Amino acid sequence: MKAVVLAAGKGERLRPLTDDRPKVILKVANRPIIGYVLENLDPFVDEFIIVVRYEKEKLIKALGDEFNGKPITYVEQLPGEGTAKAIESARKHIGEEEFIVANGDIYFEIEGVKDLIGAFRREKADAALLVKEFDDLSHFGKIEVEGSLVSGVKEKPGKVSGYANLGVYIFKPEVFEFIGKTPVSKRGEYEITDTLNLMIGAGRRVAYAVYSGYWNDIGRPWNLLELNEYLLKNRLRHEIRGIVEAGATIVPPVEIGEGTVVRSGAYIVGPVKIGRNSRIGPNCFIRPATSIGDGCHVGNAVEVKNSIIMDGSNAPHLNYVGDSIIGENTNLGAGTITANLRHDRGNVKVEVKGKLEDSGRHKLGAIIGHNVKVGINVSIYPGRKIGSNSFIGPGVIVDRNVPQGHIVTVKQEKTVMTR
Repeated sequence: MKAVVLAAGKGERLRPLTDDRPKVILKVANRPIIGYVLENLDPFVDEFIIVVRYEKEKLIKALGDEFNGKPITYVEQLPGEGTAKAIESARKHIGEEEFIVANGDIYFEIEGVKDLIGAFRREKADAALLVKEFDDLSHFGKIEVEGSLVSGVKEKPGKVSGYANLGVYIFKPEVFEFIGKTPVSKRGEYEITDTLNLMIGAGRRVAYAVYSGYWNDIGRPWNLLELNEYLLKNRLRHEIRGIVEAGATIVPPVEIGEGTVVRSGAYIVGPVKIGRNSRIGPNCFIRPATSIGDGCHVGNAVEVKNSIIMDGSNAPHLNYVGDSIIGENTNLGAGTITANLRHDRGNVKVEVKGKLEDSGRHKLGAIIGHNVKVGINVSIYPGRKIGSNSFIGPGVIVDRNVPQGHIVTVKQEKTVMTR
């Protein structure tokens, strides 16, 4: 069996973290999102076909040409948008056997794949999909069922309970005939859910498997923090391969990579994951649910809590990083503070594609892109975004989002933003 993994999207809602890279290679718990997808499909397939488009070179470089010894073939998505068009892009690489399809930007556990294959074979189906029950389907397609088969898919039915499509499927090659008949949706996309409705209308058997495990559709920045917390709490092994100096305190579980040095006075409370060749301390406090990548520096008088610091980034002295995401190769100047709590203690709202969205989080700090330089004594409001390749001058109060590649300075007590 082959697996088709959909990874062509831009990830607009995850900006600034996707300013210059596809979202599937963003690291959570120091591993690309797509790596977890491949890992859970791996026991059931002998080849991976990855559908790419946006910044495809970076994805190909990140994954290479094989995963656990199994070949990876990259195909560019055909012109047009939507999951059906993405699946059609892999058509010439699919033989006469059924194949698995999974979105590359979701997290699910291996049990879901086992159950899906079981339902497909048990029902002698032409297609099958993984579903999960939710109380509110406002943002999902509702999967309507009759007995052990799907009877239809209804897009975003409102605030009702029921089964939602999770983005993991099995198809027979016949699906391509129905994709060819799939019309453009109101959103201007070729939707695989419309294809499924066509199959059902033509009398094809579409099975389903109900998934009860952890699942995350990684579409907003705070979803990265949610997944990071889950992975560290449930999949972290206590393992120290670096150097821990006398006088440092490690409260398990903590994973420390090769070449990393934890200096005296550092206090680390797990679950925490630290990559390779990083410098930690002296005299810093790293709190639970934090992942720190390769080649990072967390220095003197720094506190980090429930955050993601990606490869090559530094919080070198006198910083507080709380409930925040720091992209790659970013540096925080001395005294930079990320605020993570509103004074009214309400949920933090974040601007996503021009609209304010409720994150659902009581605490949420900054979302900072890649290659950002932040000057000394900078204060960042909760839920604010700083675009990649930006420069924040000394003493700036970041009370609004900073677009990609901008310079922000303080002049005559006014914040000035320029390109």
